[in-house]
Amino acid sequence: MVVAGCGRGGGGNQPPPAASGPPGATAPPRADCAKQVSDSDGLSSALNSASAGDVICVTGDLSDSRLKIKKGGSADKPVQVVGDGRTAVKGIDVEADNVVVDGFTADQPKAPGASLKGNNITLTNTTINSPEKGDGDGIRFWGDNIKILHNTVTDTRNERGSHADCMQSFATDSDSPASHNVLIDGNRCTEIDNNCLIVEGPNSSAGDGSGEGETTGITFSNNYCQNKAAQAVLLDDVRHATITGNEVVSKISHAWALQNKSTDAVIKDNRAGSVHFEVGMDDSSQPGYQGPASGGAP
Repeated sequence: MVVAGCGRGGGGNQPPPAASGPPGATAPPRADCAKQVSDSDGLSSALNSASAGDVICVTGDLSDSRLKIKKGGSADKPVQVVGDGRTAVKGIDVEADNVVVDGFTADQPKAPGASLKGNNITLTNTTINSPEKGDGDGIRFWGDNIKILHNTVTDTRNERGSHADCMQSFATDSDSPASHNVLIDGNRCTEIDNNCLIVEGPNSSAGDGSGEGETTGITFSNNYCQNKAAQAVLLDDVRHATITGNEVVSKISHAWALQNKSTDAVIKDNRAGSVHFEVGMDDSSQPGYQGPASGGAP
């Protein structure tokens, strides 16, 4: 469904704030902290010695260093690294399974502002402002059962040939695995020079076809998108995607683009009143599709 009246520049209905308050707000103290740290050395020590189920609570200004997590917990007892909503870091890197990152702010981090690689990772209630250098992306992710929930990404800029997206994943080589069962819900992407989300599977037209497996089960729901690319979301060689309950306020060509056998997608109940047409799709992505009729090419 397309609802008219969504203007460029932040108008229209916006997604609800995260459960702990709007991005940047201070969350109530946690009672279950196994470790409390307030400086970079203490955080590194706590992360290196973390055990399954530990909650590491972080306060203060750690903006001189990047939060790097290389040790996770178990599927039912992830390691949780928790800020207070204003806890400053210079970016976030997760290279581990079974990790929750909650409540951080990264101002002008080296792009991507957050990089998630592993299985059963959650990034929530985190703000990324003006990522710099590299490709300019806010969040990149690779893996299975990843959750990106109630985050804010602002001001991704195309500079020196970069392609600055709010969120991106690709699977075009052995270092970039295909992703499965990813939930992207309740996030806010504003002042984005390119896509709010781009996902490229192992055989994407942008890659060289050297990836392995299949990218499948991407859910993009209840997000707010203000961007400047031709589309808000681009899926390339992605199966079984669901796009629902989102709001696109940009004056762009179309909201959702499906190409290169991005089959079995479900698109419904979105608001995208300022676009020329809602869905752009090639013939190879038509099988199994459920949603508004395509208005043109992706």
